[in-house]
Amino acid sequence: MARGPSKHRPVFHLLVLTSGFVAGGVLQQVSRRFLPAGAVKEFLTTGVTPSIGPLPIDLIILKLTIGFALDVSLLSLLGVLIAYLIARSLF
Repeated sequence: MARGPSKHRPVFHLLVLTSGFVAGGVLQQVSRRFLPAGAVKEFLTTGVTPSIGPLPIDLIILKLTIGFALDVSLLSLLGVLIAYLIARSLF
């Protein structure tokens, strides 16, 4: 049976993507903590961190700083792939 285009809502895809990045982040932190120092640890845990901000907002009474950063590594992408494969097999 051939599958047609995805009929899931964007919230479902956002949830899968978010859960994948969380799972990948957990894998990354566990690897940083328990893998011995070497080339494999550096390869798996080195990431790119794009960021927006910080943007300071001074409202006289209240001072805010807004910013956003995302740490993307090979293990984060692996977590997204695993979450996608699980969601695809379930739905």
